[in-house]
Amino acid sequence: MGFNLPNLRITEIKAFVPSKNFELSKQFYQDLGFTMASDEDGIAYFHFENVSFLLQDYCVNALAENFMMHILVEDVDAWWEQVHASGVVEKYGVRITPIELQPWQMRDFCLFDPSGVLWRIGQNSE
Repeated sequence: MGFNLPNLRITEIKAFVPSKNFELSKQFYQDLGFTMASDEDGIAYFHFENVSFLLQDYCVNALAENFMMHILVEDVDAWWEQVHASGVVEKYGVRITPIELQPWQMRDFCLFDPSGVLWRIGQNSE
């Protein structure tokens, strides 16, 4: 059963992404192409066009190493090239996987941030 009330609107949802080294992670996301719109009290607000997240100066290793984010893009090949062109893989020693066709009808790749957070970046294949 869903709600159909005009006053119950959601305008945004953001995840709090953990960081082991807040300064390093802030630079990583800026180098990747995200804009840091604010940075106060251990929370940095990042966005890229219509998507955003909050980077926090807090980390529980078990959480960071099991934390996943997903970005749905129009052109996964362009994003894979952008990640490589940005130099973050070499500069931060992070891992990136090749683009793969997944059984859930998506072509995607994984990028791990300096704290071990897994970002799955993909596009629908149909």
